[in-house]
Amino acid sequence: MTLTEKIKDPEKEKRKIKSDKKMRDLMTAYYIEAKTPKEQTGKKIAWITSGGPVEPLQVMDIIPVYPENYGAMIGASKMGVELCEKAEQMGYSSDLCSYARADIACATVNGGPIGGLPEPDMLICCNNICGTVLKWYEVQARYYKVPLFILDTPICHTEYNPDMKRYVTTQIQEYIDFLEKICGKRFDYDRMTEVGKLSIQGQRLWQEILDTTMNRPAPMTCFDAFFHLAMIVTLRGTKTAVDFYESLLAEMKERIAQGIGMLPQEKYRLVWDNLPVWYRLRWLSNKFASHSACLVADTYTSGWCSSMQYLDENDFLGSLAEMYTRIFLNTGTDIMADNIVKMVEKYEADGVVFHSNRSCKPYSLGQYDIQRIIQEKIGIPTLMIEADMSDERNFSESQIETRIDAFIEMLK
Repeated sequence: MTLTEKIKDPEKEKRKIKSDKKMRDLMTAYYIEAKTPKEQTGKKIAWITSGGPVEPLQVMDIIPVYPENYGAMIGASKMGVELCEKAEQMGYSSDLCSYARADIACATVNGGPIGGLPEPDMLICCNNICGTVLKWYEVQARYYKVPLFILDTPICHTEYNPDMKRYVTTQIQEYIDFLEKICGKRFDYDRMTEVGKLSIQGQRLWQEILDTTMNRPAPMTCFDAFFHLAMIVTLRGTKTAVDFYESLLAEMKERIAQGIGMLPQEKYRLVWDNLPVWYRLRWLSNKFASHSACLVADTYTSGWCSSMQYLDENDFLGSLAEMYTRIFLNTGTDIMADNIVKMVEKYEADGVVFHSNRSCKPYSLGQYDIQRIIQEKIGIPTLMIEADMSDERNFSESQIETRIDAFIEMLK
């Protein structure tokens, strides 16, 4: 071995998740197909919000592309500040979502990771995640001069009722009519049944993977879940996603059988709330690990399977309205707090870390109330850190480090 060769730490290598490479390869193949000229693939491109119903797009052989996923890539690639500043120079407020600002700026310069997203043939916007997406997608529809479909979901403050179901179900049919018109072909309802089964199977597998962290030591952390989430978002309803998650689940079970935890020592178990801080994932992961604190669950990655209980395998299309209306972010503060309490109890967590995310108002607005409810109901320590998912200008390392250190002292 030469002096320039790195000596690998056997203990560290043992803890690495082998499926990481396969995940990267699959996502690379996905983006290569999406960026291949339409004349070669014969497929149209739809930009769609992360909470939007993607399954009908799979039925119509339309490639779904997610600007929010791309926003995460921008953040992880540390390109957020430059692109957000570009958007601000264009007249967009710095108070707007950093995903939206970065995406809008990217379109004008064809910049960002992978040289920008492929140009869309249509935009699909569902407001079950936030209201910003409505204006964001209107801006992009005007820029690219393509049709926009908006799916409006009422907020489930306390409950889901028949009026909501009728309202959203009608729009699902309008969505299908919209796709038929754009693609010039009929919707294949038999194929919808098959895509629906794959979607449910993928969501079940994803939940099983997340549930492996109920084990002590946890075979993965939420930082790993943030990475592997891309498959259930981007390729939901495909055999590719099902096959990958089957292999990832098998690896997690093997790690459990061998007693391999993601941390060398797991002393504290924590739950994370809100989106990741993409540009500081490694720093945060290492910081918590240095205290032997394992983030075993989070509200973000579980959001893509938390409402699958409302899906009917025998009537997938008919149950889409309820599933997409009752996602975590489209519920009231009391329901959110109750979900976190259940998560703490399920994963036997010792505390909760809240990311007060400047960009994501729907996710962050009620956090102080949720924090209070959790402390009143189960009396465990909580931590609030203030940052942004993609814009590094809103991250103070010294302040957050001090808060984490003080929080860990509370756990002792």
